[in-house]
Amino acid sequence: MTTGAGTHSSALTADRSPLSDSALVAAARKGDMKAFERLYRLHSGKVMGLCLRMTRRRDVAEDCVQQTFIRAWRSLAAFEGRSAFGTWLHRIAVNEVLTHQRNHGTRAESDDDAVADAQDTPVESHRDYDAGEVMDVERALATLPPGSRHVVVLQTVYGYSHEEVADMLGIAVGTCKAQLHRGRRLLRERMGLPQNNLSEAADE
Repeated sequence: MTTGAGTHSSALTADRSPLSDSALVAAARKGDMKAFERLYRLHSGKVMGLCLRMTRRRDVAEDCVQQTFIRAWRSLAAFEGRSAFGTWLHRIAVNEVLTHQRNHGTRAESDDDAVADAQDTPVESHRDYDAGEVMDVERALATLPPGSRHVVVLQTVYGYSHEEVADMLGIAVGTCKAQLHRGRRLLRERMGLPQNNLSEAADE
């Protein structure tokens, strides 16, 4: 009886209390599925936003999100906590996106569909944008070539460094910088912005 009550109490804690990622990961490592489900609820939206912006297809993004969390569950023992759990998930998600693109190629959906889907996920940024600006940025992002789009999304939207992005994408830091420069230039052109405005906004 005591064991059953303790187990029930632990499940309630994982399901209801505002536990930290580290506490939830520790519980999930011990086989607590409710703790992992809580991690899924906390992080799946941001992982979906990343996959959607990289793939431009909701069906592919959903597959990548599913595979990301399957891989995360199987690899929890390998998570050392040197980075945030969300960052670790993003690394897995980027790898899933790149693997899918290598294995299946890409079929771009219409820009309007990609933009509409991206609006369902939060944009992480260092400054506030109004709805019109967000729509313009999402629409322009959706038109970038994959290499530049991946770098711009990871650096400008999610705030990763050149080194982190290069590591995630498996490219040289110099290539990462070149892709970011190209992506920003194309965004400025497609959004009709002066040469320096987008760079200043992205660097804030």
